[in-house]
Amino acid sequence: MGPRPRSRRRFPRSSELAPLLRPRPFILDRTDRRLARAESVNALRAIARQRVPRAVFDYTDGGAGDEIAMERSAEFFRDIEFHPRVLRDVSRVDTRTPVLGSESALPFGLGPTGFTRMMHHEGEIGVARAAARAGVPYALSTMGTTSLEDVSDAVPASRKWFQLYLWRDREASRDLVRRAAEAGYEALVLTVDTPVAGPRLRDVRNGLTIPPSLTLRTVVDASRKPSWWFNLLSTPPLEFASMSSKDGTIAQLVGSMFDPAATVADLGWLREIWGGKLIVKGVQGVADARAVVDAGADAVVVSNHGGRQLDRAPVPMEQLPAIAKAIGDHADVLVDGGIRSGADVAVALCLGADFVLIGRAYLFGLMAGGERGVDRALELMAVELRNTMQLLGVDSIDQLQDSHVRRRDQRG
Repeated sequence: MGPRPRSRRRFPRSSELAPLLRPRPFILDRTDRRLARAESVNALRAIARQRVPRAVFDYTDGGAGDEIAMERSAEFFRDIEFHPRVLRDVSRVDTRTPVLGSESALPFGLGPTGFTRMMHHEGEIGVARAAARAGVPYALSTMGTTSLEDVSDAVPASRKWFQLYLWRDREASRDLVRRAAEAGYEALVLTVDTPVAGPRLRDVRNGLTIPPSLTLRTVVDASRKPSWWFNLLSTPPLEFASMSSKDGTIAQLVGSMFDPAATVADLGWLREIWGGKLIVKGVQGVADARAVVDAGADAVVVSNHGGRQLDRAPVPMEQLPAIAKAIGDHADVLVDGGIRSGADVAVALCLGADFVLIGRAYLFGLMAGGERGVDRALELMAVELRNTMQLLGVDSIDQLQDSHVRRRDQRG
């Protein structure tokens, strides 16, 4: 065998180089430029960490105790194996799905989060506007920093839910229910996994207060995040806006909010005074799911509060199939916890969820770029969901089945 012929070298012609020289267009707006670099929600999280004080980021990013429950939720998704079908026509994909009797453009909505203007001064109104553009529901928290009336006035033509706790003072709860009805909220989201507050150790270590206190530590931090502090100090003070007419400190309001004596009978009371849809959030087992549906719930959210209440609580995705089988013919089954991508949403739907709620995922977008950052988070997750559906060989949400997923430790 003779020697192999050597390739002849030559200088490329300018006409050959020109098509290869395609620099990205320069984006003038700094926020748009920053968000364009994010290719995933996790990338938004990395940007968010650089944009806000550590105590604010940790409040969003952290969980209860040793954060075991939070970590297990994330680990669950890493252990999932997809099983696609091939040679299916997926040239068009439909992500629309019904929830509570009305259509949502995507099978996921934005769950309730507290102190949202602490993450970015545009806060709840920015989140609600992004949700409206995406055609998905948004749940405003009782612990929100914008009143339910202000959100409704700012975004009237959208699907708005209001999250509620059962207070020790039932008349205060009754007043919020009345205001939600008058402001046009379609559903109440009753959170039931908070008889007391969970141990948020990151917040303890960071000395977090609401609003943030100007201690020596925060003053030093302010020098590193001047734009965040300027926005905080030049906009209305952080407060529980839907309760701003109540007397007392924020600590006293929190103490009055959670009622450790609440029972299923109180759910019946709420059902009597609220004529709209009723969602019960924080269900973690079949028996409780059946009990709240029997008491009048139209939907349940299988949730451990994002791992922020009881550490070592069950992983919602592990409880989801049994709960969906038990009550799926009688109520909508929603789920949250650890969802950071459109692929994660697809997993939840395969396991029996009718709809998914996200929390940290859109808050990372909010911290990274305000309202536009929430838009970016929703856009990224929608693209990932469509791509996952196409690669699985399905073209509609109702085609996602449990046969498409399997835990790797359950192969056999």
